[in-house]
Amino acid sequence: QVLLQESGPGLVKPSQTLSLTCTVSGGSITTNSYFWSWIRQPPGKGLEWMGAIIYSGNTYYKPSLKSRTSISRDTSKNQFTLQLSSVTPEDTAVYYCARVEGTTWYAGYWGQGTQVTVSS
Repeated sequence: QVLLQESGPGLVKPSQTLSLTCTVSGGSITTNSYFWSWIRQPPGKGLEWMGAIIYSGNTYYKPSLKSRTSISRDTSKNQFTLQLSSVTPEDTAVYYCARVEGTTWYAGYWGQGTQVTVSS
């Protein structure tokens, strides 16, 4: 059973950097075939895939967010981290980490999600 758990501050001020960590248990983030992803859902809107890191450490980002997004990992802790810079209230959302299968793009495992509010 793969478990993912998001952690990080629930409130971020505008123009600051949002930073969230996903801790994975029951599976290694260095396993081939998976995109360890960050996905968010703003209030009243659909899910938005933001980016991912794969077993090799390569990263992939949604083009519209690429300039503000950075995903990194700590393999010794089996964690991967999201940083989103220059946040605005439009970045307010529930943020999820998930394991997405590379061949089917099926997100089989998700964290419970964490609410992040951007407000002064």
